[in-house]
Amino acid sequence: MIKCIAIEDEPLALQQIIKYIEQTPFLELVGSKDNAIEAIELVEKEEVDLMFVDINMPDLNGMEFVKSLKDPPKVIFTTAYDEYAIEGFKVDALDYLLKPIGYSDFLKAANKAKTWFDLEASKTEHVKSNDEFLFIKSEYKVVRVEFNDIKYIEGMKEYVRIHLTNQKPLMTLMSMKKLEEHLPSSKFMRVHRSYIVNLEKVTTIEKSRIIFDENIYIPISDQYKESFQQYLDKFFL
Repeated sequence: MIKCIAIEDEPLALQQIIKYIEQTPFLELVGSKDNAIEAIELVEKEEVDLMFVDINMPDLNGMEFVKSLKDPPKVIFTTAYDEYAIEGFKVDALDYLLKPIGYSDFLKAANKAKTWFDLEASKTEHVKSNDEFLFIKSEYKVVRVEFNDIKYIEGMKEYVRIHLTNQKPLMTLMSMKKLEEHLPSSKFMRVHRSYIVNLEKVTTIEKSRIIFDENIYIPISDQYKESFQQYLDKFFL
């Protein structure tokens, strides 16, 4: 399932997009907002694969909203004006829907998104793992990565950066979700949309942040705060 959010300031248009998402079998609605400001918090809290975003919104328009995100999900823009099409593709938009939007046009855009996600999933099939290590492709090489050497993992759009102890980070083309499936849950925990940490490397927590050293602060988002606290409670005196 492709996890979606809808962002649209017109109530009727928002309900229409929600309805279309709900009747499309491979899409799952995880949230909706009527303005881009509140949508920023939604994207931080929820795991989102795809956003349907209206361009023409007050305060912060859809294009500015996408550009403001550090690691934006894929996006399909909706608008009543066609002059934004070229600019939309500059921010890696998968498609562009012109209002009024019929379901057939919506489904074409959704299928385009599904094709993109299926292709990305096929690229990550090279991950092989067991309880102690995994093999990944990085810089045209297959590299063995020991779980004990991983400090934390950082999501960067279509790539992940694996930060290692006493080694330079490794970059690989993969989603955070896919990599998380291959990591032992007893050792690794998702603490933020963009971060997975090795629990055995966590030594200091301060103000909802994990401190690895004086220059590295990993935020713990509200979505994952409860599960992380449960882990801490097991060892808290």
